[in-house]
Amino acid sequence: MSKQVISDIKSQFRIHPTDVGSAEVQVIDLTAKISDLSKHVQGHKKDHSSQLGLLKMVNRRKRFLKYLKNNKFEVYKNLIDGLGLRK
Repeated sequence: MSKQVISDIKSQFRIHPTDVGSAEVQVIDLTAKISDLSKHVQGHKKDHSSQLGLLKMVNRRKRFLKYLKNNKFEVYKNLIDGLGLRK
């Protein structure tokens, strides 16, 4: 994902202009990091520490998405559509 796309999506879901800690913004940040790190892991198969870090980020994003699904379902649906995470 390009930085412009990420900043556009963040601007849609921010609660206030300096929001960096809400679940929505954290999911967006983790998705960007996951996409970058997954490209690295595909090229460097034996980099186990990066694989572990990728797995931790995916699980953290999964927990945030579960929270959003249970508490803010409309935001969850819009976020999933905006990021293109689920089919």
